[in-house]
Amino acid sequence: MRGLTDLDLALLRAARTAGHTPARERTVRWFSRSGEHGLLWVAFGLAGARLDPRRRRAWRRAAATVALAYLANQLVKLAVPRERPRLPGLPGLIEVGSRRTFPSAHATTSFAGARAYAKLGVPAAPLYTLAAGLAASRVWLGVHHPSDVVAGAALGTLIAS
Repeated sequence: MRGLTDLDLALLRAARTAGHTPARERTVRWFSRSGEHGLLWVAFGLAGARLDPRRRRAWRRAAATVALAYLANQLVKLAVPRERPRLPGLPGLIEVGSRRTFPSAHATTSFAGARAYAKLGVPAAPLYTLAAGLAASRVWLGVHHPSDVVAGAALGTLIAS
């Protein structure tokens, strides 16, 4: 277990120090905020429902899957009281609403959204690229351990499957 914790911290430290400039940090903060509470993914599903009336129910069901993934994530966070990472001299770069970190809600909702919309025929590569980017942004900004993101991605994928 100690080896996994050490690996988690080493990856977090690497992400938190690699390639950081004020401009990149502003851009990644903006990008990361777009994934808050899975609203980007829900909005995508509702837009799909509006633009594709023939499959409106399927689009709404996919959007509801993202909302369900967010709810499940919050329930797991209540059961697993892991706190956000703290690296000396490297504070998190974005405000967060909770001190609970496991699993990452960005990863959970993003991977649930990617899976749900790919099942509707939306090309998987851009969906999963967006999901991975949103999930990774949380580690790069220093507000999640890498294992929080991996667990969130697994939870979201499971729920959408």
